[in-house]
Amino acid sequence: MPADPQEPGSWLNSESRTVALAINLVPFAGIAFLWFIGVLRDRLGECEDKFFATVFFGSGLLFLAMLFAAAAVAGALIISFEAAPAQLINSATFHFARATAYSLMNIYTIKMAGVFMITTSTIAIYTGFAPRWLAMLGYTLSLLLLFGSYYLSWSFIVFPLWVLVMSIYIFFDDPRARLAVRWLSGVNRRNATDATDDEVIK
Repeated sequence: MPADPQEPGSWLNSESRTVALAINLVPFAGIAFLWFIGVLRDRLGECEDKFFATVFFGSGLLFLAMLFAAAAVAGALIISFEAAPAQLINSATFHFARATAYSLMNIYTIKMAGVFMITTSTIAIYTGFAPRWLAMLGYTLSLLLLFGSYYLSWSFIVFPLWVLVMSIYIFFDDPRARLAVRWLSGVNRRNATDATDDEVIK
């Protein structure tokens, strides 16, 4: 679908099948994203902060809801065009539905994706379930989505790429080894503190 909400509808003649295929893949993308959220919450476990967890989970669900709504409106446009192409293109209903899909996808959905990236990156810094550089990348890209999506039509690809990078890291990361390193570092700090206290007593 074109980025211009005032586009007259030529894409329905040339790219409707491609768009229809993409719309049919949206539910599977939603299922994968829900799985991604579940994996993140499982890794957090008892370290999950209630405030950030609420914003994290809520923004993820709102993102999915608006993504599905935009896909449903776009799918309705394609079905209506196949039934009566000439009447649809020149009707006010087409322009209303096209503007609705544009607003849902390019304004609200992208903004919720930015909020999800900010909260996930913040949780990553507080809990350490992901490296700091990945959290900083999330902050940078989320600002691009929140403030630059109106000017950059390609910015929608930022969110799935960041989710892909995060998923790859989680797939190859061994949380047990990371926890063992933290435990050993804690033991070393306690031993160093005990040694300092013994020297002070002597």
